[in-house]
Amino acid sequence: MSDQWLFMTASDLGRGIEAGEIDPVALTEAYLEAARNHEFSDRIYARLTEGRAMAEATEAKRRADMGQRRGLLDGVPISWKDLFDTAGIATEAGSALLQDRTPDSDAEVLANATQAGTVCLGKTHMSELAFSGLGLNPVTATPPCINDVSAVAGGSSSGAATSVAFGLSAAGIGSDTGGSVRIPAAWNNLVGLKTTIKRISVKGAVPLCPRFDTVGPLCRSVEDAAQLLAVLEGGRVADLHGASLDGARLMILDTIAFDDIRGEPLAGFNSAVERLKAAGAIVERKKVPEIAEALALSGTLFAPEAYGVWKDVIEENPSVMFPEILDRFRSGASISGPDYVAGWRRLEAIISIWNERISGFDAVILPTSPILPPNAERLLTDSDYYVTENLLALRNTRVGNLMGSAGVTLPTGLASTGIMFLGAPYAEERLLRLCAAAEDALG
Repeated sequence: MSDQWLFMTASDLGRGIEAGEIDPVALTEAYLEAARNHEFSDRIYARLTEGRAMAEATEAKRRADMGQRRGLLDGVPISWKDLFDTAGIATEAGSALLQDRTPDSDAEVLANATQAGTVCLGKTHMSELAFSGLGLNPVTATPPCINDVSAVAGGSSSGAATSVAFGLSAAGIGSDTGGSVRIPAAWNNLVGLKTTIKRISVKGAVPLCPRFDTVGPLCRSVEDAAQLLAVLEGGRVADLHGASLDGARLMILDTIAFDDIRGEPLAGFNSAVERLKAAGAIVERKKVPEIAEALALSGTLFAPEAYGVWKDVIEENPSVMFPEILDRFRSGASISGPDYVAGWRRLEAIISIWNERISGFDAVILPTSPILPPNAERLLTDSDYYVTENLLALRNTRVGNLMGSAGVTLPTGLASTGIMFLGAPYAEERLLRLCAAAEDALG
């Protein structure tokens, strides 16, 4: 039975605990045993937190036995990207620059999740300092993709995704600055939720670009995403009951999102759209040419902020960094202050245009990534290929970050391809309800 537990949704595990059919201690032991013995464990987990996990599971069992569970996910084991502070446990954000960095307290989101009763299984590998959409990290470890173990898993929340995909956690908590939840979720056939900037606390999370950094779950179902959103912020769970696509208005972003798209992601997206239509959705294609301009501003906005945050730490010991990541950080040094300010002013104007163009639609849809997971070995040996694939991987997801949207990626049914739904900021509950109906339609 424990083998079946490893691939159940977090919500179904919670219902099993509630019904007395699943013991939280036995469940946690099953995940820890799977993680210790899995062939890719060392490439997925930076470190397991076994003592903490068993103590938390024991308390969850006690609450369950007394009928005092704190919520549906009380006793459910989840993983945490290695940029969320864990008290007394190293948090290194995938970088030798932060080797042995050990915080005194938990990140606020981890504290919230612990209060809700979830079990912390361990810390997962990630792109170095979260500055890549590929998940390649020769400094620490590169998790493999569930659909092709010679390929990368997507980043920067690579280990978060693969811990779930390989059955080594019930859900993973990651971060998304330019696509770092949604890319690995899509490439590993999972659901990923990108939350609105500042909706969920980033206190105690190692920063990349504070004006874009967000926190979100990678999981097996939209229900799990809704439950985890509530857990992370200590709020109420979105009501997904009775969700329907009948009459829902969806806008295909017919601009840059389909440029240079590969065959499989396009086929997965088109097939998904047909199923959404069959379920009653009204789908229109619409151009927003200003999005191309917004994407062109990315280098002016992301790299200077990231380098501004990390410059002193990086330049003390640059030789320990993966050169591709180092170059990406240092590219921020060439952007002038006036250009940075002008870039933000123009982006704010484009956001206003975007909001006008998408008004009247329930969500904007586009392929989550225009490419499949690239080969890890080639990324290590071909710099031009690395740069091209990284930019393509991040292009579509970054639309959501630049426009300030909430976003969800759903599996299309074709391996490593996703369909992304972008909704209004701070309207995650409405978006999740729509995506619950879409999930049913997509099967």
